[in-house]
Amino acid sequence: MNIYIYREREREERDREGGGDHDQNEENKSQGSSKRKAVVPGPAEHPLQYNYTFWYSRRTPSRSTSSQSYEQNIKQIGTFASVEQFWRFYSHMVCPGDLTGHSDFHLFKEGIKPMWEDDANKNGGKWIIQLQKGLASHCWENLILAMLGKQFIVGEICGAVVSVRFQEDIISIWNKTASDLATTAHIRDTLRRVLKLPPNTIMEHKTHTNSIKMPGSGLAPPSVQGVILQTQD
Repeated sequence: MNIYIYREREREERDREGGGDHDQNEENKSQGSSKRKAVVPGPAEHPLQYNYTFWYSRRTPSRSTSSQSYEQNIKQIGTFASVEQFWRFYSHMVCPGDLTGHSDFHLFKEGIKPMWEDDANKNGGKWIIQLQKGLASHCWENLILAMLGKQFIVGEICGAVVSVRFQEDIISIWNKTASDLATTAHIRDTLRRVLKLPPNTIMEHKTHTNSIKMPGSGLAPPSVQGVILQTQD
């Protein structure tokens, strides 16, 4: 099992047993230390144009979530600045298809939280695609490799999310300027290409402003009505 997910589940178990405070304090110290130390490419490594951070979140579906509680629920896995550092994280992470319940992986530029209300996100939106079970891991890998490989308009992209749900999975890519229709359309076309989406795949672009107005503000991207992607021909 991935050490990052294992530690999160172990913390949840300790919380239920009343021993979560010490663990949380240690985690906060660790995160505070990582924020003070700049992440840079190592010697002879291949630098990325931006630093990126992996995040993980998990919630109970029946429990309502406010923006504040959602922010407390998202856990920072780590930040990387080079291709080699990315693979050190990614190769030890659980594949999205092996996650259970309402779980999400987020990959965002360093300094941007995977929240609609973040300053970098609040005027933007996201392209959303529903996936049939079994496709999330493959699509997620293709999406984030394309994002890191600058196949999208890099300056406009904030990050990407894969959301694992009980009956379907969802992937989304977030951009910072929802009002820029030409750029938004270009991102859509690039997404179709890198994921090899069938022509009849329905994609929805939803602004974060509209998402914030919906009940349950702060939650990971909700399901949308449309055709679930079933093939990758």
